[in-house]
Amino acid sequence: MRRDKPMSDKNFSSLRKRQLESGEARSTRVAGEVDIASCATIVYSSENPAHPIDHLVDGRGGPGATRWISARSDVTELILLEFDKPQTISLLVYEVEETMCERTQEVRVEVSNDEGRTYRQVLVQEYTFSPAGATYQREEQRLNFHQASHLRLTIVPNKNGSGTATLTSLRLFA
Repeated sequence: MRRDKPMSDKNFSSLRKRQLESGEARSTRVAGEVDIASCATIVYSSENPAHPIDHLVDGRGGPGATRWISARSDVTELILLEFDKPQTISLLVYEVEETMCERTQEVRVEVSNDEGRTYRQVLVQEYTFSPAGATYQREEQRLNFHQASHLRLTIVPNKNGSGTATLTSLRLFA
């Protein structure tokens, strides 16, 4: 009968390792993902300097990830993507997180294919958050848009309760 010797601490010293930074494991792009930062201008109504609009498209997601937060409480905010050239959008994915207060936030998504002259509403979704319950939501919406010139998000932070508009991530797929 063969007896294995217990591993000593010395055997682990040659192990190469490093701890993941927060959100690092989820920051890679997936095939078909539109690189929003390189193909669109992001126009926005407000941002908290500690949580800039850049965080919306930094590739990080999930609970505790970086996020965009408005600089104003109880104010409806707008985020507009102006694409450099028309885009095909087959999937929209965004995340919302609220851990501090109980409130209901509404997100409306609209698309334009005529340089922003007219918009078609594609989604209206409400999220009710409670620090003792639901604090994170992820939305995946299948779309069928060709030649999208603009994508507009309207965030109403206080449908029920008081709060500040926030989105954790926004991803689009061709």
